[in-house]
Amino acid sequence: MSAAPEYRWAVTAPGAPLERIAVTREAPQGREVLLEVTHCGVCHSDVHFWEGFIDMGARKVPVAALGLETPYTLGHEIVGRVVATGPDATGCAPGDLRLVYPWIGCGDCADCAAGQDNACANPRTIGVRRSGGFADQVLVPDARYLFDIDGIDPALAATYACAGLTVYSAISKLLPMDPEAPLVMIGAGGLGLSALAILAARGHRNIVVVEPQEQARAGALAAGARAVVDPGPEGAAERLAQAAGGPIKAVLDLVNAPATAELALAVLARGGTLVMVGLYGGAISLPLGALPVRGLTIIGNYVGSPAELGAVLDLARAGALPPIPVTCRASHEVTGALTDLREGRVRGRIVLTDTAR
Repeated sequence: MSAAPEYRWAVTAPGAPLERIAVTREAPQGREVLLEVTHCGVCHSDVHFWEGFIDMGARKVPVAALGLETPYTLGHEIVGRVVATGPDATGCAPGDLRLVYPWIGCGDCADCAAGQDNACANPRTIGVRRSGGFADQVLVPDARYLFDIDGIDPALAATYACAGLTVYSAISKLLPMDPEAPLVMIGAGGLGLSALAILAARGHRNIVVVEPQEQARAGALAAGARAVVDPGPEGAAERLAQAAGGPIKAVLDLVNAPATAELALAVLARGGTLVMVGLYGGAISLPLGALPVRGLTIIGNYVGSPAELGAVLDLARAGALPPIPVTCRASHEVTGALTDLREGRVRGRIVLTDTAR
């Protein structure tokens, strides 16, 4: 008798409703671990890969150029229960509930050896290059990419694998700084609320949020922002400088669109740092002489390392991270979740669960 199939919600055409497809269940080999997916967050980068391209400004790069061929299964904010392990796997056992670190590298390069999988030039990212968590099960190459979440709500823990980890790593590139010095954060969606929680946990008290949506601005104030600014009306740079109340040396751009990058560069004081996080895409024209003259630093941040994920979980277990809004939806609603996220109708994070499978 053949084994029961595994089901995945797969992208079969750019922007089309995801299709539930059956695949042969995988048996873990070597150090691999097989998990039953219990929770999987829906991230804005999932929207880009669902749409089938990455906006690089002068051109839109199809995801096929990254090696993705339909059907492919997205989802990288994964919590699951171990169902089987390979003969060489250690550190977990069937029944364990674990958070997956998805940004795995090749395992052989200097970056991977240094624990910087996210910097690997040949990534094997779960939910991008390997089948992800919009599925019944997920196969993880090594138990070292699994994190114990005992004491943490698993739906919230799922968001830490990307949203929490990404902003923790990005914020680390701006700190330490005087906790009363203004730090400008652009965007108050799921990443923004995660960033506010982590900034509060790390002791920063003067956060000015730039956000066009009124409800999101109110949410940012409730989550600890000292001031909010609507970038829509004219004079946004002047109003932002006034709200900051002092030289702006740090900007965290969680959107990273042409308008947000231009605003960030316009308000940065001499010696300031811009950390670019969002994947909205596009391009800007940059006067190169301004960078050395103003002493500016521009840093791109791509998720974070396994050690940084461990640090985020330590903060959560200590009760230092205020929970962000999480809406749980049944797995079969994945296309609707992606659509709502694309259309800006999501506050916080949507997490798919296995309750309706």
